[in-house]
Amino acid sequence: MILDVSSRTDIPQYYSKWLLKRFEEGYVYVRNPMFPEKVSKIELRENLIDCITFVSKNYRPLIPDIQKITDHYNTYFFYTITGYKDDIEPNVPSIDESIDTLMELSDIVGRDRVAWRYDPVLYTSYYNLQYHKQCFEYITEKVNNYIDRCIFSFVDLYKKLERNMPEIIPFTEKDREDIAKNLGEIADRYNMKIQSCASDVDYGKYNIIKGACRNLDLFGNANNIKFKDIKHKGDRLHCHCIETRDIGQYDTCLNGCKYCYANTNPKKAFENIRYHNPNSPILIGNIKDNDMVTKANQKSFLKKPYRKPDKNETTLDKFF
Repeated sequence: MILDVSSRTDIPQYYSKWLLKRFEEGYVYVRNPMFPEKVSKIELRENLIDCITFVSKNYRPLIPDIQKITDHYNTYFFYTITGYKDDIEPNVPSIDESIDTLMELSDIVGRDRVAWRYDPVLYTSYYNLQYHKQCFEYITEKVNNYIDRCIFSFVDLYKKLERNMPEIIPFTEKDREDIAKNLGEIADRYNMKIQSCASDVDYGKYNIIKGACRNLDLFGNANNIKFKDIKHKGDRLHCHCIETRDIGQYDTCLNGCKYCYANTNPKKAFENIRYHNPNSPILIGNIKDNDMVTKANQKSFLKKPYRKPDKNETTLDKFF
């Protein structure tokens, strides 16, 4: 099983103490976003987790304890740095702060386990092609030696995005082509590997890889492990990512990004965080009497089973 931490919220930035407590206790509860009364229990034993993928705009709060996780689990880190200002990303660190943190993370976990996400790419009257060219090259020049690759995607125009960000300018096909061409040329100059995310267009002529972000070959090479050949459908249109189990919850990210699909609106998360308890086994609130708790199906994608702990050794014995 691939554990996702998390595509629904920024756990490393806002909930790192809770996350470490979950690994210490060896399990986590996750509420079904479609049927809130249904709760899954996920065991965090090493032999049940093939790899943990992290997604964040700020790993700084987790870095002091990151090796408590990386010493025991296969991992891969997606670090999102877009360069938008606080009119779009009000609670995200500055570009330079983010770059410094990415470098420190890479020094600890290794560049093979870190990907920089430049997404979503969007247009407004201010954030135009010229802005993206300058911003992308500025970041590329600094992080190139610290990452495995760069992944970019174009913004999806969800209905709530049109409501939350009316200033956005819809892309034409030429706009997308211009973005891909310029990002590809910049990446090529720095000999940086770059790939698109959830795109039905092949930009290979610009040396852009078309593929899945959450990719078993990617995770395998980064951690020196082998996965089975698994068929999967992806998470959304044109997505080819491997199935993961997300332990986050929607409407809980405090970054306040106006383009965010995971929050109904920026204010909702600030309402929900009042119910966060770092000692609770579930991210927001607690397990209720009428919750239906079931054990998650934690199938392995590995070719060879993960080694079992020796004798009476457990994950908890080794974790802290």
